[in-house]
Amino acid sequence: MSTETGTGGYRRKLIEVALPLEEINKQSAREKSIRHGHPSTLHLWWARRPLAACRAVLFAQLVDDPSSHRDKFRSDEDVALERKRLFNIIERLVDWDNINDKALYKQAYEEILKSCDGNPPPILDPFAGGGSIPLEAQRLGLETHASDLNPVAVLINKALIEIPPKWAGQPPVFPGAAESRMGEWPGASGLAEDVRRYGQWMCDEAEKRIGHLYPKAKLGDGTEGNVIAWIWARTVTCPNPACGGTMPLVRSFWLGKKKGKERYVEPIVEGKRVRFEIRGPKGQAREGTVGRTGAVCMICNDPVPLTYIRDEGKAKRIGAQLMAVAAEGPRMRHYLPPTEEHERVAYVPRPDDVPEGELPEQALGFRVQGYGMTAWADLFTNRQLVGLTTFSDLVSDARGRVLADFLAVGLQHDDAALSSAQAYADSVATYLALGMSKITDISNTLCRWKPTMDQAIGMFGRQAIPMVWDYAETQPFGSAAGAFLVSLTNLIKPLEAAPVSGASEVRQISASSRSYDGVLVSTDPPYYDNVGYADLSDFFYVWLRRSLRSAFPDLLGTMLTPKADELVADPFRRGGRDEANRFFEQGFQRVFENVRAGALNAYPMTVFYAFKQSESDDGGEASTGWETLLEGMVRSGWTVTATWPIRTELGNRMRSFDSNALASSVVLACRPRFEGAAKIDRRGLINALKAELPDALRDLQQGGIAPVDLAQAAIGPGMAVFSRYARVTESDGSPMGVRAALVLINQILAEVLSEQEGDFDSDTRFCIKWFETHGFDEGKFGQAETLSKAMDTSVAGLDRSGVLKARAGVVQLFSSSELPASYDPQADDRISVWEVVMHLAKRLDEQGIEAAGQLMAAAKRRIDLDTAKELAYLLYSICERRNWAQTALLFNGLGTAWPEIEKASRYAAPISNAQQTLDLTPEED
Repeated sequence: MSTETGTGGYRRKLIEVALPLEEINKQSAREKSIRHGHPSTLHLWWARRPLAACRAVLFAQLVDDPSSHRDKFRSDEDVALERKRLFNIIERLVDWDNINDKALYKQAYEEILKSCDGNPPPILDPFAGGGSIPLEAQRLGLETHASDLNPVAVLINKALIEIPPKWAGQPPVFPGAAESRMGEWPGASGLAEDVRRYGQWMCDEAEKRIGHLYPKAKLGDGTEGNVIAWIWARTVTCPNPACGGTMPLVRSFWLGKKKGKERYVEPIVEGKRVRFEIRGPKGQAREGTVGRTGAVCMICNDPVPLTYIRDEGKAKRIGAQLMAVAAEGPRMRHYLPPTEEHERVAYVPRPDDVPEGELPEQALGFRVQGYGMTAWADLFTNRQLVGLTTFSDLVSDARGRVLADFLAVGLQHDDAALSSAQAYADSVATYLALGMSKITDISNTLCRWKPTMDQAIGMFGRQAIPMVWDYAETQPFGSAAGAFLVSLTNLIKPLEAAPVSGASEVRQISASSRSYDGVLVSTDPPYYDNVGYADLSDFFYVWLRRSLRSAFPDLLGTMLTPKADELVADPFRRGGRDEANRFFEQGFQRVFENVRAGALNAYPMTVFYAFKQSESDDGGEASTGWETLLEGMVRSGWTVTATWPIRTELGNRMRSFDSNALASSVVLACRPRFEGAAKIDRRGLINALKAELPDALRDLQQGGIAPVDLAQAAIGPGMAVFSRYARVTESDGSPMGVRAALVLINQILAEVLSEQEGDFDSDTRFCIKWFETHGFDEGKFGQAETLSKAMDTSVAGLDRSGVLKARAGVVQLFSSSELPASYDPQADDRISVWEVVMHLAKRLDEQGIEAAGQLMAAAKRRIDLDTAKELAYLLYSICERRNWAQTALLFNGLGTAWPEIEKASRYAAPISNAQQTLDLTPEED
């Protein structure tokens, strides 16, 4: 890959050459299981990027690749060694266990300073969303700017990056709190302590006012337990005139499915109603009464269409009946039948001052309007509305107390002191309001009871608001999901650990209208219609506005979140799919044209992309959204210099070089294209690709890219060639599009992999050709003999070498499982790269990294290991083309683990045919 653009030389950044992608992906996947202290627990937002990936991308976006400093690193070996050192920093950075390692972040920042001539650029994410990128920029010690059109996203970003540094080191102001700890209050710990104390005060006050609405449950042994949830079934009147009974609408009657603790609801028909009892652990719950096609009346067994239920909902005639009570008990959940007391206390009048706001008539992911839920307040029971309005009002009360307490501990009461007190009170109130807002997700009538977990789960299990029939009503007190203090505790943990270094700014502004002068962009833009952020976030906005409007009058001044300028392909808002897509694509291009106008030429911009949309045509299957993104970048004046697949799922997936299939997300590195960029024709592009892709491919392989990700990563250097030209013309004079360019890149990539065969010994080249045709199946001896002569080898010699067997007129390559367990490359009198790679794959699969490292240590004096690594990639690509999934996984595993095997080989004990020793000693050079 070239180190220069048309504008002259620039230093390539690490992200444009190589990344330790396997470790980044492993830690990104691991992060999904981390909850305690993770910033995502501050408040829900949809489709967040993994923090590990954001951290790695930002570091690699700023740090020079060693190949840019040939004065320091003269040989390829020196470059590779320095790259490994930088990889080691990234691998430690992405590990969640090191999240609070200040020495590590200092080292990372010093590396950034070296590559930025001592003056790193400010980082901006104009689609800040849940704040992953701005937060990680701040954690790296960089000046951070975040903006978003959505006020809920702006509040989340303020809470993550803007507010904590303002109060770094300040002790809490709650009376007596500062004396609870000897010494200093580092970071935002003082602020976090105040959020905890005032939150507890709010909870205590709320319990005084409304605690009577949440009675305890009487357990079977006569003791009392806190209620975790009341489980309700929606009801309608049966339309059968001969019945007219109250029919429960229940998706599932199961309550608990843990082994030995199974419980379920048993419905019993009594006249025109159904009562409920609790059964288990023996027995089975009956089938639910409602599904996608309609419902069944349990009283008369007549089917009832969903159209009738929708009409009843629109007429406000859908009711609710208590089915069960889930309560806390010693070491287990207790499930109790409904009682008159628990059903009666739930029926309270609707508060007068519920949040205002109507649901959209139609919106992406919304299903509830068809059942008569047309206002945001309709998604809650009256008791839930009482609870939430009480806590919302108490946020304002707590803000007043913080203001008074702040002034009480100060020595001055001038305008400056009052301003600081107001700012601090607003800060504490922001977290209290976010804590209250969080519980709305699990305090509404669209929450399910999950029997496998014995708990309620929030409405936003995905980015949609679907209809739920039987629902769990949680309570705001206690220690279970839905309790205010549980929500607040989960919020406080990331606040306590929030980075407080580096200047930060958060603004509400559209990405298409803001300035990009003097900033470096790293962003995660919307993806067509994947998530309808504005409509979904109104669910939280109406509550946040009620609590914080006085603190943020400009941000929360509108009734609902802004919709007109939101960059989303919403067909309901734009009058159809085509117009919605056109709106998105034009807006997307306009944003990145503006970014291009203010771009810093010394650094690449990075863009996360995760949209997956497929279509089939004569050219096969392609990802239209992916191609449109690349096309938009090129038209906006950008050269795409790298594409890296980021995976957040553990495990491998087959991907074709011909399909352009995407990983969980892809990160693009892009540089401004030179204004006077040249034009080229198709033939010239092909020649340029053939000249540059081989070196780029070797860089990727040496950088530890898993074979499964090679095709996606290789698009980067291929697109770098295509997109650096102002225009590429087809043979008929028409402009070449991105899809055609991707086809060429994939074709030439396959050619480059095949051409690497020229680096192999004759035995290996025979095995490759035979494998392409036969795999590990039998083939005719005559065909093998002809091929062996063309490859300057012999079938008899290959048989003696131990890579295949030739018997009774047939030839068959040995699979890894058929190879002998004991193999010593140093004693092999006819060694080949093929044989070593097959034994390495076997050793890794059956015995692990250390054993494979021992074998590699013995083989490295007999064969070229770089050539062996190329063979692992080539064999994966052959398996992928032939759809040999299991064998592909074997070679993908070998290619992925290669760096770890190399590391293990440096400390491997001498190999022995008699036994495989695992005692490791440093290898002597």
